[in-house]
Amino acid sequence: MRRLGGWRTAVSVAAVLACAACSAGAGGGVPGSGGPPATNSAQTTPSARASAAPAHGEAAVRKTLRGLEASFRGRIGAYAIDTATGSTIGYREGERFPLASTFKAFAAGAVLAGTTDAELTREVVRWTAGEVKPHSPETGKHVDDGMTLAALCRAAIVHSDNTAGDLLLKRIGGPEGLTRYFRSLGDQVSHLDRWEPELNVWSPKERRDTTTPVAIARDLRALTAGGALDAADRSRLAGWLRGTTTGGARIRAGLPPKWIVGDKTGTGGTYGTANDIAVIWPAEDAAPIILAIYTNRHAAGGSADDEVVARTAAVLVRGLGLLS
Repeated sequence: MRRLGGWRTAVSVAAVLACAACSAGAGGGVPGSGGPPATNSAQTTPSARASAAPAHGEAAVRKTLRGLEASFRGRIGAYAIDTATGSTIGYREGERFPLASTFKAFAAGAVLAGTTDAELTREVVRWTAGEVKPHSPETGKHVDDGMTLAALCRAAIVHSDNTAGDLLLKRIGGPEGLTRYFRSLGDQVSHLDRWEPELNVWSPKERRDTTTPVAIARDLRALTAGGALDAADRSRLAGWLRGTTTGGARIRAGLPPKWIVGDKTGTGGTYGTANDIAVIWPAEDAAPIILAIYTNRHAAGGSADDEVVARTAAVLVRGLGLLS
């Protein structure tokens, strides 16, 4: 193993490292999909956006999102981190929401942390036709020849391929293995309990397969702008997130078109669950912003609403003082 490859057996040590990386307040991810992260001081020092102090404030954010919830007839959980300044802003950030397919970004992170480059790019994983789950646009085409671990990570993130997600889970010890990985990041809240597609069945009383916006945002920061992965793997993960095909109407739609966004969506089968988590670069050499947005309807049969996620993203970024 390499990098933080001992996370399966040395959770407490990795948690200390991850927390130290988070508390440092420095951006470290690079928006490009190849090569190591840049070391430009604009990415790593709080002074890069020191003048962009929150202009709207948390009170205004909460008031706006309460109104959006009322019209949406649902619940919004959101958290934002500006890694340049250390500023944060949130709404219902400590409440539990279903992970849905946002778990796939962290399953891929666990695979990256626990494999060598040779294993990642050369080891071929195989499965049977009977193991293919609904919504498996990539793995459904490769039953005969299989896919590398890197290709499975890409399929799980870029296309939200459910079979790929389950195969990544199998690689790291199942849902329990992902929960252990969350703990290695210093996250004592998030946990995965079921496989695809059962994990998408959620109700307000359900605690299985849940997270909080603040916990998952910190996890995403550790993977994309912290020390949880080495430079090459941060770049790989950023490239997959930037290539996501499922998030165009969510966080990306609420931000300026020139901003660089890497995200992972999640859509549940009940209560209109619609989630999106993202690492965002306002410019190529800028320190990233981390957003985590989780939404659900009050009605069990409610439908997902992408626009609510997009509007929430805009509210959060304005709250951080980065949009007028």
